[in-house]
Amino acid sequence: MTIHEQFARAREWLREVGHGLWHGMIEHPAFEDIEDEAHDVEDAFFFACFADAFGVPTPASYYTSELLPYLADEFDAWERRMWERESVLDWKGHFHF
Repeated sequence: MTIHEQFARAREWLREVGHGLWHGMIEHPAFEDIEDEAHDVEDAFFFACFADAFGVPTPASYYTSELLPYLADEFDAWERRMWERESVLDWKGHFHF
């Protein structure tokens, strides 16, 4: 193995380590925050559309029931997530009381 090949391997190893550090320290937490926020927005949208499933009467539910065939795949998972929450403070899961 020549010295050039050893430098190339070391450079490749350093590039992989740098990418791993960048992903672990910067990208991954940012992706988690984006996914959490998208999840919360989706939950709020479903709650606004189908609040009557939890006994909250809304006049909009008559109109939003037309969305149910399009949202049926996600509706069961959303309803299960909402029932599993213990309190309103558990809504976002980011509050540390």
